[in-house]
Amino acid sequence: MLLKLNHKWSLTEEEARNLQAKLAKLVAEEKLPADPELIAGVDVSYNVGENILFAGVVVISRRNLKLVEKAVAVKEVKFPYIPGLLSFRETPALIEAFSKLKTEPDIILVDGQGIAHPRAFGIASHIGVLYDKPTVGVAKSILVGKPDFIPKNKGEFAFLRFNGKIVGALLCTQTGSAPVVVSVGHKVTLEESINLVNELAVHFRIPEPTRLAHIVVNEARRKGSQE
Repeated sequence: MLLKLNHKWSLTEEEARNLQAKLAKLVAEEKLPADPELIAGVDVSYNVGENILFAGVVVISRRNLKLVEKAVAVKEVKFPYIPGLLSFRETPALIEAFSKLKTEPDIILVDGQGIAHPRAFGIASHIGVLYDKPTVGVAKSILVGKPDFIPKNKGEFAFLRFNGKIVGALLCTQTGSAPVVVSVGHKVTLEESINLVNELAVHFRIPEPTRLAHIVVNEARRKGSQE
């Protein structure tokens, strides 16, 4: 899978924030051109205190949730951990993982935020703009905004509001489980994002693409730690 846009990654904190604000203007919230069939999920993993990051991408079939392809990259982390700038820490390794993919996904689910972000440009939006692909952010916790209420039953959701705008939704994917944060990454609507995440969270709180990506990267990390 090839990048459609790229930029330098050796940046100061101020430069990274400024770049986010610039690239956020490229984010599009629009309906998908067709129902996606091949769905990618991405996740990263690393040992606390170490600077080696394991990035994984999986592609599954929406029809049967079967794994079509997976790719893992191991890369040294060069950007510090700074809240709101996670993308600059993790995306270079994900780009390397994406470069190994032979299957072109129709949409990408990212373990992280889309526009539910201080500068409306979380890692899901960053990946979407770089590849000019529909992306959805699926995060485990709120970064910005307040929900209308806390949904508790599967399929129930509450809009997440920040600075007077709807930036995402808290979605309950499994009754009795904590909701996830769904937000538009790029080239998809919030309604489509909510419906897709809810559909793909068949047995677990986390939708199948990012759940499988999580398993893949943690297996790679454990294997790498033993070598």
